[in-house]
Amino acid sequence: MTPDLVPLLERIASALERLSPPRPSLEGVEAADAFVWQPEAGRLRPVPEVAGVPLSLLRGVDGQRDQLLENTLHFARGLPANNAMLWGSRGMGKSSLVKACHAEANRVTGGDASGRGRIVLLEIQREDLSTLPELLALLRVSSRRFIVFCDDLSFEKEDRDYKALKSVLDGGISGRPENVLFYATSNRRHLMPREMIENERATAINPSEATEEKVSLSDRFGLWLGFHACAQDVFLEMVRGYAAVRNLEISDEELCARANAWSVTRGSRSGRVAWQFIEDLTAELGEAS
Repeated sequence: MTPDLVPLLERIASALERLSPPRPSLEGVEAADAFVWQPEAGRLRPVPEVAGVPLSLLRGVDGQRDQLLENTLHFARGLPANNAMLWGSRGMGKSSLVKACHAEANRVTGGDASGRGRIVLLEIQREDLSTLPELLALLRVSSRRFIVFCDDLSFEKEDRDYKALKSVLDGGISGRPENVLFYATSNRRHLMPREMIENERATAINPSEATEEKVSLSDRFGLWLGFHACAQDVFLEMVRGYAAVRNLEISDEELCARANAWSVTRGSRSGRVAWQFIEDLTAELGEAS
């Protein structure tokens, strides 16, 4: 090899190294209690402060709150726990409940030797589910405990993301790591459009088998929590709770009347609508003072 070729080959090798995908790493996993999985970078991006509301402010979902918190506390204490699916009406606090239970479980169980919580909340995007096996292999060797959280989960067809999730939840020879749980939220009970399931039933040679295949993914969540549109009294309870935290100077009669009017313009009553109303009211009262 001529000496002139050495620098050229070194530059080619450096360029190829830069183009190759990064090796997944747990570097910095002790730095925070919440992360976002970034598969393209092969790393966990720390989230210094999780956007959420305290558990005490989530109204109208008492049963769901108690079950999910108990499951999360079991996991934090090293006891058996189930993967959880939170499904139902939009805006009723599904994702807020996951984040609030994570914070509450860490508060109740206390920190570890490093001062961090016992559980890490790790968010994965819907479009990155195909990288779940890679992520779980990475987490398996960690000493920390992880709740892998996917918000607004749904599928339009049985793509590779569907099959990857189905495999890691209850299949595969390696199984789910003992230090990992999977929590997901969805507006759909069975994660797929109803018309897709019905179409499979109508065209399949064996309709019952086709339907069973479509709902088998949701069946792999041990804990199912349904969220339904709230009644007016529950909606007003939510509004009163938020108003009390903000210390808003307004009579209960006016607060309720304005909250009901706001919900009519939105065409629904939910925790999200209640929060949006309080945000608007807080700004209005702040300008008037």
